[in-house]
Amino acid sequence: MNHKNNFFTLEYKKVKHSLILGIALLISVLINLPRVLQLYNVVDNLAASFTPVSIKDIVIRVLFLFVFSWLVLQFNANWKFKYDSYTKLLKGVITLLVNSALFLVVVVVFVWFYQYLTDDLMTAADKSILYFVYFVMLLILVFISGILRYQVIHQEDLLEKEFLKQQSLQNELSALKNQINPHFLFNSLNSLNSLIRENKAATTFVNKLSFMYRYILQSGHLDLVSLKDELKFLESYIYLIKTRYRDRFTAQIDIEDQWLNKEIPALALQLLVENAVKHNEISESNPLNVKLYTENDYLIVENKIQPRTTFVDSTGQGLANIDKRYVLLKEKHIVISNKNSIFKVKLPLS
Repeated sequence: MNHKNNFFTLEYKKVKHSLILGIALLISVLINLPRVLQLYNVVDNLAASFTPVSIKDIVIRVLFLFVFSWLVLQFNANWKFKYDSYTKLLKGVITLLVNSALFLVVVVVFVWFYQYLTDDLMTAADKSILYFVYFVMLLILVFISGILRYQVIHQEDLLEKEFLKQQSLQNELSALKNQINPHFLFNSLNSLNSLIRENKAATTFVNKLSFMYRYILQSGHLDLVSLKDELKFLESYIYLIKTRYRDRFTAQIDIEDQWLNKEIPALALQLLVENAVKHNEISESNPLNVKLYTENDYLIVENKIQPRTTFVDSTGQGLANIDKRYVLLKEKHIVISNKNSIFKVKLPLS
């Protein structure tokens, strides 16, 4: 997510915190509104419902209920999600304990503070009503927190989708498909120059190169292509790579026919093979072997990690680009791993 998207998310979080303050203030005022009405004799029949009311009494009650509401809302809407790495059971226990502690501490402190400032002892009935009101408010506040959290998640999803749309996928795909890597073109021309005297090999090389760029132009308006077409394109790309590296580069393709009609983002396979060539040493002593095969509804591209000792001119955006297109076009992520010195990228096929 870029700086602009982070800005929108932060702005939304500011609104959410303001909303929490507003809700806490509104609840504390509304709950104590009958006392205000009694204080000014707006409604006469409320007088028997409460202990004697004063401005000090109302201020204390409003203040404590506001603090209680704010703490419960903040914890259940924001703070408890800092424990996302915990198990659901542990998170549930922590949530229950914290909410219970907030309830008990605020009510006990309120009773002590109220009696200290007013010099009036609260009756058992008053305390029971107080506990009941705060318990009901706790349940309501937890429910409101859930709604607020859902709004955050929903808003972040909308921001993410909007961000992806702002990337202008069509322009990005067109730029990618029509982009000619200067290094690759230079190397290809060098290889062609070495083959120019071998008429048959030179003709094959030029035909493969022509097919590649014809495929790039023809697929420029497509987001997804069949795996079968992508493999045909990849075979031409592999031929050009093998012309350059000869026996130092091999590619093993083992894909069952049942997957050939599945669709993947255009040029995804070529980018992965190019990524392997770009980032790994290829020499007589360390030939590079790239494997493509299917496993559990995934197309897997893997190679042994052979880090180059020379500088690699790379933007580091290739894999991110493929993942971004998968999210937008198929609503799935690619899977990347480098365990046991094997670099592996799994592309969803289903």
